[in-house]
Amino acid sequence: MKLAMKLGLAVALALAMVPGADAQVFSSRLPRTNLFGREYVRLDDWARQQGGTARWTIPHQEVKVSLGSGVFAFTVDNRKATLKGTTVWLSYPVAFKNGSAYLGASDVVTALNPIVAPPRNLANRPVRTIVLDPGHGGRDPGNQEGKRQEKQFTLSFAKEVADSLTKAGFTVSLTRDGDSTLDLPVRTELARRRGADLFLCLHFNSADGPGAATVKGTEVYCMTPVRASSTNARGEGAGAGPYSGNRFDAKNMLLAFQIQKAVTEKLGMEDRGVKRARFQVLREAEMPAVLIESAFMTHAGDAKRIYDPALRRPLAQAVVDGVLAYKRIVERK
Repeated sequence: MKLAMKLGLAVALALAMVPGADAQVFSSRLPRTNLFGREYVRLDDWARQQGGTARWTIPHQEVKVSLGSGVFAFTVDNRKATLKGTTVWLSYPVAFKNGSAYLGASDVVTALNPIVAPPRNLANRPVRTIVLDPGHGGRDPGNQEGKRQEKQFTLSFAKEVADSLTKAGFTVSLTRDGDSTLDLPVRTELARRRGADLFLCLHFNSADGPGAATVKGTEVYCMTPVRASSTNARGEGAGAGPYSGNRFDAKNMLLAFQIQKAVTEKLGMEDRGVKRARFQVLREAEMPAVLIESAFMTHAGDAKRIYDPALRRPLAQAVVDGVLAYKRIVERK
């Protein structure tokens, strides 16, 4: 193979693995500003590009962008944003300079644009096969509250999600259907071997320390973009990437957003937001993937939704509703 061809292939492979190097970046043409050692985009420029307008609701502190699809709200020096009523944690805080707000360039591509202009599947690639991963199992009990172990309830929850997905027409399988120990690499490998179009890892949360009993709500994790800071680095055990999961940054965000939105809006769960992490099951996924922390075992109200099947089934259906919303968007012609 000629050297020029080798270099061309190397560049193409590198670009495919970098979340900022896709069509959205090359078509954006937005001016970049270097702030704090990273690239930022002026929020006004992004809003105009999307056909919207930006206005300060609190001068130099809070700004809202009104688009045809909804309102996007940002706070200066904060990573927490509200996109169409749902919380999303950005990789970088919103910056302020010379009277203008700035968004991290990576956030524009991997967090905002997937919601404003969602990615599409190829015409011959419908979302059909879903692999569910009940967290923990066997020697790994997960979170424990009294005699209750997370592994028991993630399995029950996965079976209920699977039942609803099957009724909706999907082909569904579980990484484990009993109390078995399953190493993390095996979970993603099973999803790959089964040709999964989506990979959903199901967990229940827990809090500790002062005020733990008051912590509640739902949070959905998707893969951290290359070189970006995770929302929660606990248990990541990895560097800044790139990883297999970064090839699906846009679809990961869209899937996480639709599930977070469905669960919080339909059930009134506290919205803890779409978050980022390089958990092994996310970074090694070879298809769009999310990790769902539906509720807290340490909160009395949330715990009822975990332990009571009559309350857990609507939680399962809300997850399925999020998947269905994602499917409708990516399959739209």
